[in-house]
Amino acid sequence: MRIAMLSPIAWRTPPRHYGPWESVVSLLTEGLVARGYDVTLFATGDSKTSGKLRAVCPQGYEEDSSIIPKVWESLHISELFDHADDFDIIHNHFDFLPLTYTGLIQTPVVTTIHGFSSPGILPVYKKYNRSVFYVSISNADRAPELDYIKTIYHGIDIQQFDFQSEPDDYLLFFGRIHPDKGAKEAIEIAKACNKPLILAGIIQDEDYYQENVQPYLDNSQVVYIGSVGPIQRSVLLGKASALLHPIHFDEPFGLSVIEAMACGTPVIAFNRGSMPELIEHGKNGFLVSGCQEAIEHIDHINTINRADCRRTVEDRFTADRMVEQYRDVYTLMMESVN
Repeated sequence: MRIAMLSPIAWRTPPRHYGPWESVVSLLTEGLVARGYDVTLFATGDSKTSGKLRAVCPQGYEEDSSIIPKVWESLHISELFDHADDFDIIHNHFDFLPLTYTGLIQTPVVTTIHGFSSPGILPVYKKYNRSVFYVSISNADRAPELDYIKTIYHGIDIQQFDFQSEPDDYLLFFGRIHPDKGAKEAIEIAKACNKPLILAGIIQDEDYYQENVQPYLDNSQVVYIGSVGPIQRSVLLGKASALLHPIHFDEPFGLSVIEAMACGTPVIAFNRGSMPELIEHGKNGFLVSGCQEAIEHIDHINTINRADCRRTVEDRFTADRMVEQYRDVYTLMMESVN
């Protein structure tokens, strides 16, 4: 089977540090190639793959400000669809824009919807509903107006995350510095518990950072270390006593949640979006309604068996499981079009 894998071009595939969509695309691509599939990855020119790489954009536009996103997105997407007949299946991870090409080709297309950035993009998905296949990344993130072939949870390469049975005493915030992700609330929770807090992640909203994060940084109790790469990530997640995930939006999935659990670290998350699908309250973390409830559960974090956190990922969120479920989707697609 010849598969065209369309990755975003905000970051390299796989990303050097941040880039959740690109990370999932890379794991899926490599897993399929290892199983004998003929996969062509459409990504940035500096991307790494054991499959075939096709690129028109030299590197991610988030890493090179001279790259105009819409120009290179158009070139990137059209490069694949101009050669659609070369493939048996096109797997789109590039949100809604590639859907507008699908009426011009015969090759079946599956789109993994990595979340809805706004309700305003839904009309595009609705227009192409049933003419392409949709995969959701959680049941919570399904739009009732759309039909889905399957829900497939993201997986991670669990070998990249070392289990830590004896953590240090700090709390961790690991995600975008943005109001949606709740860095401000993480600081509030840590200060109320008199616990050290490390914040890690890209600054996506500079004004929010300057107003709600920077004034509280003291290089002692509250420390911001920026974005971290894969090697530092495992140590940082594993040595935390808990990951704080005080989100203010309906999280479609939450890779940092399962990455923390893979290291044995329980998660305290606001109970929104997909969180109940990832976290079993009292077993691998706590689902809370707000800051006050999060503060109360910090005292109970040692009641969580860190081995149970790791086991959750081994049982439900490995890259191998994800790849096998996408293989099932490809089989269903080919059966339905033949």
